[in-house]
Amino acid sequence: MEQELVIPRDTKVYKPNKELREQILAFQTMLQNVDDENYLVVDDKSSTKVCPLKHSFSDGIYVREIFIPAGMFIVGKIHKHDHPNFLLKGEVIVVTEDGTEELIGPLSMISKAGTKRALYAKTDLVWTTVHANPTNTEDLEELEKEIIAPTYLDYEKFKQLKQ
Repeated sequence: MEQELVIPRDTKVYKPNKELREQILAFQTMLQNVDDENYLVVDDKSSTKVCPLKHSFSDGIYVREIFIPAGMFIVGKIHKHDHPNFLLKGEVIVVTEDGTEELIGPLSMISKAGTKRALYAKTDLVWTTVHANPTNTEDLEELEKEIIAPTYLDYEKFKQLKQ
């Protein structure tokens, strides 16, 4: 029996699944065109009414916690850096470039840089992310510039600058 070669994501030879990436982006576009903020959420501006955010700060650390009610679809952002995630409560179906998985909290995981998630909350969720905050800013717009890439092209440019 031939064994499939699995390349870990944290190596320089990782190649993103462009088909899944395109599907996630298409799903995000579809969600952005639906006019029902009580059902679909794709960004922080529309989510704060339906999905309350809690921001906490400590020396060099930014912690973001979101409550996501059951039945919500959300497409996350592209993060520039690896960072810890904690699904504190709930059941969720998550799609990334690496495929689809069902997560049941409580659990912890490390999100790799460049990851973008589309998710469906099967139950109410509490999801927390932890990010480096070396300047100790509490300005959320400034933090977003540091930790988020608006597009995959921006993320690729950021990676090249880091090398």
